[in-house]
Amino acid sequence: MPNGKVYLIGAGPGDPELLTLKAVHALASADVVLLDDLVNRDVLQFARPAVRIIEVGKRGGCRSTPQAFIERQMVHLARSGQIVARVKGGDPFVFGRGAEEVASLRAAGVEVEAINGITAGIGAPATLGIPLTHRDFTHGVTFVTGHTRDGTPLDWSALARSGTTLVIYMGMANLPAIVSALAEGGLARATPVAVIQNATLPTQRSVVSTLSHIVDAVTQAKLGSPAIVVIGAVAALANVEPSALVWPQVA
Repeated sequence: MPNGKVYLIGAGPGDPELLTLKAVHALASADVVLLDDLVNRDVLQFARPAVRIIEVGKRGGCRSTPQAFIERQMVHLARSGQIVARVKGGDPFVFGRGAEEVASLRAAGVEVEAINGITAGIGAPATLGIPLTHRDFTHGVTFVTGHTRDGTPLDWSALARSGTTLVIYMGMANLPAIVSALAEGGLARATPVAVIQNATLPTQRSVVSTLSHIVDAVTQAKLGSPAIVVIGAVAALANVEPSALVWPQVA
């Protein structure tokens, strides 16, 4: 039996309408869908009714499906001649282990095609009208993770001096330490900060504050993961509804 194929699909930050047409077509062709925990289950409306669904959850702070098991499953399924849709939140190549999976599949001789998705670091700020780049405020944007694989801290002082908008993934658990490190690195305590939880979903919530007060604001609003943290002057451009919590007001 000839090998099948694996589609490595980025499902975007949550709203199924943000899927690309290419992702929709790939889902419709799949015999099996390997679904990450953070993917909105509404994307399954684009799959065939008889498709097999395998939950391979990965969420920070929770028990996760071992990465090696996921890779073995994809190889096994593809070698049995099936079309596999490996569906991941956001974009598979932005803090998503997509490169690891592509390397594993190629080493096993399995055909794999990556289909980009809208990463949360772009999709989340856009829901509030926050431009990550703006020629009047910043010369660039830096995407970083709030924690590293081996626990080694990032060079927050260098990031504080970069002059770019900082977009932090998986940073909620370490937010107090991140804020402290940025302030010690020279980032002004009045720097605007936005935190967006469950971006693009009906459950989305957000706060806009300053570096010196964002931890208290997040605590008061009871925000948690998954969330994106945006730090920089552009965060002050957030279009927040009057009923939303903005504490304290950003000047």
